[in-house]
Formats: sequence, C-alpha cells, structure tokens
Amino acid sequence: MLADDGVLFREGLARILPDIGFEVTGQAGDGAALVELARADPPDVCVIDLRMPPGFAAEGLEAAAAIRSVAPHVGLMLLSQYVEAHHALRLMEEFDGGVGYLLKDRVSELNSFAADLRAVAAGRTVIDPELVERLFARRRERDPLESLTERERAVLALMAQGLTNAAVAGELHLAVKTVEAHVRSIFTKFDLAPDDREHRRVLAVLTFLRA
Repeated sequence: MLADDGVLFREGLARILPDIGFEVTGQAGDGAALVELARADPPDVCVIDLRMPPGFAAEGLEAAAAIRSVAPHVGLMLLSQYVEAHHALRLMEEFDGGVGYLLKDRVSELNSFAADLRAVAAGRTVIDPELVERLFARRRERDPLESLTERERAVLALMAQGLTNAAVAGELHLAVKTVEAHVRSIFTKFDLAPDDREHRRVLAVLTFLRA
C-alpha cells in the first residue's frame, strides 16, 4: 500500500512496483486514509511519505505507528525528500524491526528499492546510506565534554582558570589525590597520552575552551 500526497509520485510508484514484483493493493493521499486501508486489509508492506497533510511535519511516522498498533506484522517503509536524522532515529528507537527510511531518490534504483522493500517486509531494518554517513559524522562531531562526569567538568573548568591541582582541591573541598585522579581520568577520556613534546594539561584546557 502507498501513501503520498504527491499524486504524480504516488501514481508513478504504483506503476513501477508491479514491474519489480509487487502488487499495489491500495493508495492514499494522507496518513489517516492509509491507516484505514491497512486496518481493513493489512498488506505485507506500506510505503509512506514522511511529510503529508495536514501539517507536513511527521504525519508519515504517526501513520506508521498507528498501522503497527493494529497490524503488527506490516513492514513500514518511510520515504523522505531530505535526510532528517531525528525522524529516522525515532523510527529505529520506537519500532522493533520491519521498518525502513530512504530518500525518495533511491526509488529510481529499482532493483535496490525492491530488495529494501522485501527486507522491510521480512522484519529487517533498512536505513538510507546517506543517513548512515550523516549519523556517523554527527557522532564524530559530538561534544567531547559529554564523556566527563559532572565533577570532572568542574575540575576542568577550574584548570581552565589556571588553578593548580592543590588550588582546585581547595575550591571543590576535595583531597589533592582525588583531584589528581580526576585529572588523569580527563586525560584518558580526551585520549591525551603522555608526550614529552606536549603539555596534557594545556591540551585538556584547549579542548574545554573549544567545546
């Protein structure tokens, strides 16, 4: 079953799917209509536009959730014009397999699209390669301070003010050895190995200031 408010795209998809081995059993222009079709006669897989009337936000996701609640075995393939990582992450977090997220451009690669539809119908998860690359890039660019505990952040903030370990200990009412342990942990989490050419304390402070 297909759901897309773009008539030309939806009709085009309905025409090419039989050529790659699929039977189209229903079409809808919005999520609510698709849910009713799927409730009455559950298909193997629904192909759903992510943004549809009335709000053009994430109606496709809401329709997918509604279909999964009434027909748990239906595969759900979401199509989007653009890579929207937050929607794809929600799809992967809230649905236990049998879901996919592809850019609409992938539909033109018919053999690949057919394989992805069959994978989703079989209960597997399919994610657009461009989205995967975007998520890895986001992970590489994550805030380095996220790995620190609250106490380690406080220690590093005082280090950035130029305080020695003894002065940091006085500010935070900690033993100097405790502060030294926090500093070693910060170096480890920032991957700052001992190096005669570089001052790890300065590098840690620079990391803090950049973040």
